Amino acid sequence: MNCDIRPESMTRITTVAQAESFITQQVEDIRQQVGAKKVLLALSGGVDSSVVAALLIKAIGKQLVCVHVNHGLMRKGESEQVVEVFGKELDANLIYVDATDRFLNKLSGVSDPETKRKIIGGEFINVFAEEAAKLEDIDFLAQGTIYPDILESKGVKAHHNVGGLPEDLNFKLIEPVRLLYKDEVRVVGEALGLPHGMVYRQPFPGPGLGVRCLGAITRDRLHALREADAILREEFERNGLAETVWQYFIAVPDIKSVGVKDGSRYEGWPAIIRAVNTKDAMTATIEEIPYAILHKIVNRITSEVEGINRVLYDLTPKGPGTIEWE
Repeated sequence: MNCDIRPESMTRITTVAQAESFITQQVEDIRQQVGAKKVLLALSGGVDSSVVAALLIKAIGKQLVCVHVNHGLMRKGESEQVVEVFGKELDANLIYVDATDRFLNKLSGVSDPETKRKIIGGEFINVFAEEAAKLEDIDFLAQGTIYPDILESKGVKAHHNVGGLPEDLNFKLIEPVRLLYKDEVRVVGEALGLPHGMVYRQPFPGPGLGVRCLGAITRDRLHALREADAILREEFERNGLAETVWQYFIAVPDIKSVGVKDGSRYEGWPAIIRAVNTKDAMTATIEEIPYAILHKIVNRITSEVEGINRVLYDLTPKGPGTIEWE
């Protein structure tokens, strides 16, 4: 049977008991496959790579080497959460690479969205390959490939940006959740004891905030975007919207409009709210956020975030608009 095909008889993982049974089987399979050798994992902090990391830590402990590359385009607090959960709480063999300056210098003056994506993806591969080359006795590469990735791409998950690693690294793949859907991965993650907020983290593009800081990225506008986005996420959490809306975020374009602050005129950027619901990401509908919550978000962003003087609400479904602006 093709190992890329999910058996029709395979029971959906919806309960803790089913998740624990899956974990027990995977731990046994991983130990048998890996033996005493080492495994390398690009740990983005996303749902899939986090669950795979926790599963491998349970199976082989320090034989797993996790590399977290902070490209400077993460949401507020996300790299810190990876270090706290995996480096401290789970005592993982974690390598943290702060490559912020390296990425932002490469992106300086680049406004074309596709070029930005290629730079971010290519530089991620370079950084990850450099870290891998420093390590000895690594035989396996673990990835957070899930079943929809196989259906869509028939290959290695491009989102993790490790599909283009140099061939001379010559790793064998380990993909323990490759036959699971996203909702099943979340159930497994909670059974493994990962924080609820990490397991139910909303989808986040591989280039991160690089495709939400529209046009050429500047450090001040990127900072404003990160802070505004954190406020939006905080208010959604407080008001019970976090797990009822599929994806919500802020985009900040490279335009300014006149505003008023402390009685004086000044120019600032607009923050654009995007909040959508979807089942397959092929189409998406707009979430109707209550005006009282919108007013609170607007007030907080315009008063707390330096450089932003307007908040706009994107009411465009998919189609005709895409979910991301770039």
